[in-house]
Amino acid sequence: MHPQILSIPISLPSFTDLHSFYDIDPKAIDHLSTLLDGPQPKLIRIGVKNKGCAGMAYNLDYVNQLGQEIKVLIDSRALFSIIGSTMDWQESKLGNKFVFDNPNIKEECGCGESFLV
Repeated sequence: MHPQILSIPISLPSFTDLHSFYDIDPKAIDHLSTLLDGPQPKLIRIGVKNKGCAGMAYNLDYVNQLGQEIKVLIDSRALFSIIGSTMDWQESKLGNKFVFDNPNIKEECGCGESFLV
């Protein structure tokens, strides 16, 4: 059985529709919009999974779905763990990645890979 997923359709000009419980910074929006130039999929699922010393880690994966917009899904099991978070895109000489600022975190592991809310 597949987990229930909260689907939030987002057109590129109105990413702020998520602002009430989740925010996406402009750099992350720009990077997500580059997915429109590539082949499918155009649906991104944000979730958390049990991992690391602190207990949970963010998990991003692609979901195949036809459409003209990029959509971001919040896994219903992850929703309460990431409410109030901000997603950003960080570029450095060592690599590029999505980063999350989560005000609900009570503990983090030393490497920053996992967290506890």
